[in-house]
Amino acid sequence: MEIFQYGQTELDYLKKKDKKLAEAIDRIGFIEREVISDLFAALVNSIVAQQISTKAVDTIWERMQNRFIEITAENIASRTTEEVQQCGITMKKAVWIKNIADAVCCGDLNLNELSELPDEEVCKRLCSINGIGLWTAQMLMTFSLQRKDVVSWGDLAIRRGMMRLYHHRKLDKKKFERYQRRYSPYGTIASLYLWEISVE
Repeated sequence: MEIFQYGQTELDYLKKKDKKLAEAIDRIGFIEREVISDLFAALVNSIVAQQISTKAVDTIWERMQNRFIEITAENIASRTTEEVQQCGITMKKAVWIKNIADAVCCGDLNLNELSELPDEEVCKRLCSINGIGLWTAQMLMTFSLQRKDVVSWGDLAIRRGMMRLYHHRKLDKKKFERYQRRYSPYGTIASLYLWEISVE
């Protein structure tokens, strides 16, 4: 299992910047968060994960691996949308996954280029494909490309973690962005802890 890479440098920076986050880091300890190094498989996983529980994601992902053996663009492109949907996802998600597979196979989306591009350009390229929104692009940057400064406003668990950490009953985007700036350039590592805090 490959895990998201971070260390003491990032932790020391965040702890110096934010006292409440420092307390959470000390309490929770080092987080081992699995990453999917294959970009296409990671994209499919992110789409499957949209608005469903972690348990449901694991079940569907296992079904997909059993059905397709390898989650590759070529494998998915050669199947029908119905076959993808039969793994337990909505038809909408199945159509999106097929769109992405087709885009990769015909060259409209070159996943190999993404690692060389800055964060904004990665988002722009990915979001140009039907079925990939900003949250999905940010999850790919986090759990596949291992970019260090991603804090997703679109992620409900991150917002919930922030609200719990700072004892906010409401969290508007302005306040969210203030914390986001505080965590930079190690926002992703802060995100790992906010996810943990959200389920405590």
